Amino acid sequence: RDRDGDYKVGSSFWSTFIHELSSLQQGSLEMPRLFVFLLFSLSITVASASRWRCLPEDAQVVNEIFAALNRTTFTGDCCHLFSMIQCNPNTSSVTSFSLFGDDFNGPIPAAIAKFPNLQFLSIHKMPNLHGGIPPSFASLTKLTYFRITWTNVSGPIPSWLNRLTNLGGLDLSYNQFSGSIPPTLADLPSLTWLHLDRNKLTGPIPESFGQFRGANPSIFLSHNSLSGPIPKSLGRVDFSTIDLDRNLLVGDPSHLFNNRSKSLSTLILSRNLFDFDLTGVTFPSGLQILDFSHNMIGGSIPTEITSLANLQQFNVSYNRLCGRIPQGGNMQKFDSSSYMHNRCLCGPPLSAKLC
Repeated sequence: RDRDGDYKVGSSFWSTFIHELSSLQQGSLEMPRLFVFLLFSLSITVASASRWRCLPEDAQVVNEIFAALNRTTFTGDCCHLFSMIQCNPNTSSVTSFSLFGDDFNGPIPAAIAKFPNLQFLSIHKMPNLHGGIPPSFASLTKLTYFRITWTNVSGPIPSWLNRLTNLGGLDLSYNQFSGSIPPTLADLPSLTWLHLDRNKLTGPIPESFGQFRGANPSIFLSHNSLSGPIPKSLGRVDFSTIDLDRNLLVGDPSHLFNNRSKSLSTLILSRNLFDFDLTGVTFPSGLQILDFSHNMIGGSIPTEITSLANLQQFNVSYNRLCGRIPQGGNMQKFDSSSYMHNRCLCGPPLSAKLC
């Protein structure tokens, strides 16, 4: 998912499906209620004939979930519940399940864990959903994508998530999760996409996050209350995106990015308590977004930054920087708002401050 909330995955079906969910999240489409989706699915069931037939055991699980949602018993082919379910065309087993809507008040239905072949699980935009993640979800070991977003689900993030060893994407953003980040998340061998942003998480970033094995992982930990320095171990990981905006992190984070050969394209460290000398620091050559604003960073802006040919967004405002602002390259794109409220930066575009 990029900063605007858009999801990027390989499969055309998932791309379309997640794009629709993201459009709903961003308000570009009207958010239907869960009840409307269920009625729509039932109408499709009546109107269509399918080569698939829901497995009896999966149909039973659907009715357990419906009971938890205070819905009437479903008697059709659950593989026709297109707004909620996708089935494997060869085995007819349920492989994808999603819930979204704002008319249900209660905990996450634990019966979801009874789908033995579930690969995709999305629970989105259900603000009245509360409680924790059911422990029974530890049995969903075939999941490759797990999403609970924009709900009132709370409590600690379960340490048993490391049992879901096929996970490539985990999104628990925009919830009420609290406590520390479980170090066991780094045990997931295929995890390349981790969203824990917009929660109430505290404590340090785990040292174990330097052991991520997924290719070029992206981590989104913004809008929490994480504290302490960033572990040196994270410098060993070739991240694609790092977003740590709006936390209480301290110290020198340059080990995350001080290497031109890294794959890092997005680096957001804004609104923390970072305190280090920027002079002489190097950056990954493919960097596109760099936001260091609202910290306590000193020194000067290195001239090497003018060589970043892909740089599209840049902000070092509200720091303690001094010296001449480098000119050339993509730096001409950025106006005074990228540099304001520093100790003694000078030169264009800060026209009032000549060097």
